[in-house]
Amino acid sequence: MGTKDITILAIESSCDETSASIILNGKVLNNIVATQSVHEKYGGVVPELASRAHQENLIPVVHEAIKTSGISKIDLSAVAFTRGPGLMGSLLVGVSFAKAFAKALDIPLIDVNHMQAHVLAHFIEDPKPKFPFICLTVSGGHTQLVLVKDYLDMEVIGQTQDDAVGEAFDKTAKLLGLPYPGGPLVDKYAKEGNPKAFSFPITRMPGLNYSFSGIKTAVLYFLRDRIQENPKFIEENLNDLCASIQHTLIEMLVIKLKEAVKQYGVTEIAIAGGVSANSGLRSSLTELAKKRAWNLYIPKFEYCTDNAAMIAMAAHYKYLRGEFVGMDVTPLAKMKL
Repeated sequence: MGTKDITILAIESSCDETSASIILNGKVLNNIVATQSVHEKYGGVVPELASRAHQENLIPVVHEAIKTSGISKIDLSAVAFTRGPGLMGSLLVGVSFAKAFAKALDIPLIDVNHMQAHVLAHFIEDPKPKFPFICLTVSGGHTQLVLVKDYLDMEVIGQTQDDAVGEAFDKTAKLLGLPYPGGPLVDKYAKEGNPKAFSFPITRMPGLNYSFSGIKTAVLYFLRDRIQENPKFIEENLNDLCASIQHTLIEMLVIKLKEAVKQYGVTEIAIAGGVSANSGLRSSLTELAKKRAWNLYIPKFEYCTDNAAMIAMAAHYKYLRGEFVGMDVTPLAKMKL
């Protein structure tokens, strides 16, 4: 290890993924993730169970990250953690561990905004977007259009006013009788279905904002009426239903993205967050980018969902600017970009 090396341990614990990563001079060395399966039978993330699972998983995950990176604890320059947004109990586990670890080693502490980290996941590997670029950040908890001017200079130019698109995927999946998490299953069945088989309304909000609560209600009443006529309607039309719902949600995302590109004159386009793993969204944006001569950037699947590698990347840029926090830092369930 060189005397000027910047080596950071990053911890992510905002929801139901426990993750740790080591970054050396801006290069991510690993990305260790422990997934919690305890929530599946409840049809959604149970905050208390998530917190307990983080307590069980965090030390083994950090140990594995340090071991596989080939560095020693004494080589660390700082410890980074997700401060928010997220589940308060889950965040508290990560924050508490990071504070204790940093205190024991007498090294700085770096707090990271989870949503900012999703955007910066694009700088883990090549190709990397050029500034300025527009990032469509889509997950189970957030849907945002972000104008990215620099690594740590971002402006939210549009966002959902109610449900996130990932939540809309999971809620409509539940109406179809699919187990949690339903979003990936909708994507799976949609591949075999006709996206034009059924029509669902597209909610249009002022400016560049989104609304996804309406489609859940529309699907609910649509299914109720069809099931009254044919009790096996969902079973017989599952692929087409998934394809049609997914097509509608993607169309809603794309409409506002096209408006943002036109409004800001930016053609460097990126997508981030868990829903950016959706194959339908990826293919739609890839096709659109070709038609409109956009430069499109899509992270690897492992960097789309919650992970510590993206926390590490954000922490690296904060370290370079000397942005550290004290031991009195607390988690923030709601944290603006």
